[in-house]
Amino acid sequence: MPEKNDAQTVDVVIVGGGSAGAVLANRLSADPARTVVLVEGGPAYAVDEYPAVLRDPARVGDDAEHDWGLTATIDDTGRVIPTPRGKVLGGSSAVNAAVALRARADDFEKWATHGVTGWSFEEVLETYRALENTTDGDPRLRGRSGPFPIRQRTCAELTPSLRAFVDASVAQGFARLDDPNGTQQNGVTPYPLNVVNEVRQNTGLVYLTAEVRRRPNLTIRDRTTVDSVLFDGTAATGIVTLDGQVLRAGEVILSAGTYGSAGILMRSGIGPATDLGRHGIEVVSDLPVGRRFQDHPFYYNIYTLKPDANAMSPAAGAIVWTRSSEAIGDELDLHISATHLADPSISPTGGAIVLATAVTQPDSIGSVALRSRDPQDGLAIDLNFLAEPRDRRRMLEGVQISRRIGRDSAMAAVVDGELTPGPGIRDDTALEQVIRQQLDTYQHPTSTAPMGGDGDPWAVVDSAGNVRGVSRLRVVDASIMPRVPSTAPNVTTIMLAEHIARTNMR
Repeated sequence: MPEKNDAQTVDVVIVGGGSAGAVLANRLSADPARTVVLVEGGPAYAVDEYPAVLRDPARVGDDAEHDWGLTATIDDTGRVIPTPRGKVLGGSSAVNAAVALRARADDFEKWATHGVTGWSFEEVLETYRALENTTDGDPRLRGRSGPFPIRQRTCAELTPSLRAFVDASVAQGFARLDDPNGTQQNGVTPYPLNVVNEVRQNTGLVYLTAEVRRRPNLTIRDRTTVDSVLFDGTAATGIVTLDGQVLRAGEVILSAGTYGSAGILMRSGIGPATDLGRHGIEVVSDLPVGRRFQDHPFYYNIYTLKPDANAMSPAAGAIVWTRSSEAIGDELDLHISATHLADPSISPTGGAIVLATAVTQPDSIGSVALRSRDPQDGLAIDLNFLAEPRDRRRMLEGVQISRRIGRDSAMAAVVDGELTPGPGIRDDTALEQVIRQQLDTYQHPTSTAPMGGDGDPWAVVDSAGNVRGVSRLRVVDASIMPRVPSTAPNVTTIMLAEHIARTNMR
């Protein structure tokens, strides 16, 4: 195999320049004595050259040029759906809906049950503050000078129908919240977003600024797909790219995302031994990679808007975050997300509002496995949504709440009619059937290489991201979350990378 840089060994190679990898590239290269190479599968646009499709927060999905093209089986019906992931410097932070909600204390308490240490809400709060740049909220809880800009939408900024959604939710008994990244999340609020002047602020922009990219000890290598990690025994010594090039490194960090990092681990011999054996892969460490995978199931309750109230910009607007009747402890296990992230052509009036329900603390567990040893064959992703009875009941309850909000008198001035599931769906049996037929993903995949203590049978990495059974190899991205948090995980993924860099990689 030909080697990059004449077999020169760099200190750290980071695989993946997304929500975690861009953070690590910035923080680790801040030490001028440390040589860092960041390898990204997609293009590394200059800060001022990101195309409009990536800058526009109203564009979510349907961008094949910056997507890995993965698909997933959604449930036991065998139905296959796209599961988009960003393929560009900035990763999925460059293509998502730019929702900037922190995970809750209850989420971190659930992580602790898996034996992880250093990840209580009290311990990560300062990291959340350090990454954040906002004028919103209590300065004791919110950050003012970090690299990642977060702006709380106000009701005045919302479209008429989004404001009606907030009013209808209040009329249905939900508390009106000013700052969901503060002390209270149970209620309705406009979204906090990493959007400034209607430009999505991805990590490739704000962490890998032009100044950071000029550091002589940082190299960014784009449009390069990584096949596997190279080992000498059980010590990682570098990476092998799809075209067979070798890059040697003192430490390898996988930040290729929940799907990408899992695939690289398994192709490298780290994963379930029985699965690897089927593909002729020699086992380096027998670990349950891909066996604890989780995502949020998502159902779209869509309404057409009256012609005089069919404004659809800004697209991302407001959310109800609340408890189901079966919530356990302090968990907030339902989202009803109100947006205009829909093609206006679906509505005869040219305007639509989507009230989308998610079960945000699912019991169901999916799986991610290799289709073959060839990285170009993709992955076998099974979301396994609503496999557990409590998940099915809570999804039904969430859609019922969504429809009550949609039919509230506060919405009457803006709503023309219900598009999905439609006025003909009246009883629970029919509604459950439609939910199953139209179910989608919230695009929040996590936990294919989860952190855990010595007694956790699911653990792939320790509390600092070190892969068990090997040395000089870490995973730092959403794949190491012990379970999916109760909200969009992007800000928590950024926090996770910041926290490990601050506490374990100096």
